[in-house]
Amino acid sequence: MNDGPHILIVDDHREMRDLVSRALAKEGFRVSTAGDGKAMRKLMADARVDLILLDLMLPGEDGLSLCRSLRADSDIPIIMLTAKGDEVDRVIGLEMGADDYVPKPFGSRELVARIRAVLRRNRARAPAAGQDKPKRYRFERWTFDVDKRELLGSDGVAVPLSTGEFDLLLALVEHPQRTLSRDQLLDLARHRAANTFDRSMDTQVSRLRKKVERDPAEPAIIKTVWGGGYIFTPDVSRE
Repeated sequence: MNDGPHILIVDDHREMRDLVSRALAKEGFRVSTAGDGKAMRKLMADARVDLILLDLMLPGEDGLSLCRSLRADSDIPIIMLTAKGDEVDRVIGLEMGADDYVPKPFGSRELVARIRAVLRRNRARAPAAGQDKPKRYRFERWTFDVDKRELLGSDGVAVPLSTGEFDLLLALVEHPQRTLSRDQLLDLARHRAANTFDRSMDTQVSRLRKKVERDPAEPAIIKTVWGGGYIFTPDVSRE
């Protein structure tokens, strides 16, 4: 039996599940499969899963809905599998918290490479043993509660954040007063995908600015560094 990372394939096509299972098993992965969200949740309740390959088009609850639900409860890595050519669906998946996407049809070498890359990034994000990450950050007039996934203004009112906005803000408050390229932000915010989606980071920044800036047209908190990326300018205190 393979003792490598445990991969859960969620796809309603049996032939696809079997094909991908065999390819991953040959590379040393442990593999489980599910045909829908109900079977996925049962498997996750019974065993630890290290990464989920999640098909976009599923019967009942679709892949985007499952991705949103998974991300609300855990940081388990998710790679979306999609046959759609519409860029919008892929961007939505990334904004909901997917770590990457692989369009169908795909080669087994590409899929394995993507899986290993996402697992590496996930391990790099994990805090070292005995080293707890801050639970709350304060900057300007804002309090950012990581555990509650809340952004609170000085008036105590919570500002709702999408998964993509939450991940981006977390990346920024953890690296204040430092210029971060789009590539770095895509990695830090778990949205690494093909280069064609680098522009999705600009969209996320624009949306986040509308929530944290006094004047989004003249941003003072998340500033653009022309040719460089973005910089989070405030002093950040950590609790």
